[in-house]
Amino acid sequence: MNSISPNLNIMIKSCIAASKILIRDFGEVEKLQVSLKGPNNFVTNADRKVETILIKELEKSKKKFSILTEESGFIERSDKRNFWVIDPIDGTTNFLNGIPHFCISVSLILDNEIVAGVIYDPIKDEIFYAEKSGGTYLNNKSVRVSKKKELKNCIYGANFKENLPKNLIYRITGSAALDLAYVASGRFDASIHQKVNLWDVAAGIILIKEAGGLVDKVQLSKFENISVKASNELINRDFNEKFPMF
Repeated sequence: MNSISPNLNIMIKSCIAASKILIRDFGEVEKLQVSLKGPNNFVTNADRKVETILIKELEKSKKKFSILTEESGFIERSDKRNFWVIDPIDGTTNFLNGIPHFCISVSLILDNEIVAGVIYDPIKDEIFYAEKSGGTYLNNKSVRVSKKKELKNCIYGANFKENLPKNLIYRITGSAALDLAYVASGRFDASIHQKVNLWDVAAGIILIKEAGGLVDKVQLSKFENISVKASNELINRDFNEKFPMF
């Protein structure tokens, strides 16, 4: 593994430790106890177990960062300004239906800036990670955003279909975090997501930036109902002109 900070190291280790629960439960998805949290938004026992493991592992750090999680909200520690951001399962509906496209997402916000992020797809055993000024990696290999220059040749990740320009290629995968990781690694050329939450996208934002991509500014003090638009640098101007409403 390339040289990484202690903070990023503990983030990676926490994701790997927590992934064992997901891999086990994914194999027994029909037995999961599922509760309804809201329209199309399910919470599973696996969500809660993964969150518990992530918190336990991250708190092995000597830092006293607070924690923002999808399930438990904002957990205050002595350091209230700086915090870990956790999404135990991004792509819960995929997980529940036996679709092998979901991930664990963990990021770190220091002084109102995302400084490190990890997205781990346990089924494909793909771990994407980045930290400020350190580049972006997939399974220890450096990755960059794509070099496509024409919108018509690009593939876009999105979480909605309404009002999107015609004659372009979209993929709605069910995981905003993996969509952003795919932009960072050049699999997708751009992505547009509306009404998502900070824990869905924080890790992906730094992955894209450190891989040479561009991301619209996101207000990090707003945890819910945010929008994210990202692309490689070569199409960014045309991309923004094509999608001015987002």
